[in-house]
Amino acid sequence: EMAIGLWETVKESIAAYTGLSPATFFTFIVLGITVYYAVASFFGSSDDSHQRPRSREAAEAVEPLPPPVQIGEISAEELRKYDGSDQKKPLLMAIKGQIYDVSQSRMFYGPGGPYALFAGKDASRALAKMSFEDKDLNGDLTGLGVFELEALQDWEYKFMSKYVKVGTVRPTEAAPEPAAGEVEDASGETARDDGVETKEEE
Repeated sequence: EMAIGLWETVKESIAAYTGLSPATFFTFIVLGITVYYAVASFFGSSDDSHQRPRSREAAEAVEPLPPPVQIGEISAEELRKYDGSDQKKPLLMAIKGQIYDVSQSRMFYGPGGPYALFAGKDASRALAKMSFEDKDLNGDLTGLGVFELEALQDWEYKFMSKYVKVGTVRPTEAAPEPAAGEVEDASGETARDDGVETKEEE
């Protein structure tokens, strides 16, 4: 009974305010909604048709990136050649000795980008400390705290999920082997390059 009474009140209100019968009033509402969606879909589809050619033109203007190429194990010195200064070479960066192709993020890691100084290097220490200092642009993790190592782990997970791993950085201990004679002649220099382990051997 309440529902019927409410319906009668609504009908009277419609007639009083609009001068239309309830059936006519609701027909107008349905028609209005239909017209609205028809117009919206028309303009939506026309917008899409305008946007598609633009996106095609943009895609043609930007050359697609070549697929990442595996480079295997290289030295830190060789890695520096992939810092973005040579457009023909991929843009590479290493974390914890693992080299990733970051060419797709050239705007960040390429020349002029906010993280350009990390490119072509193992930037593990700098990333862990969130440092932009030259002395931290290396893969040396000695002396880092728990929070710094956790921050580095987060960076590594991000790189693993976003970029393709293309190689590894050759450990520095392997580099002096061919020049064994030089270790005796210039032991101070070699000890500084190789770190603690060389000092212990001497």
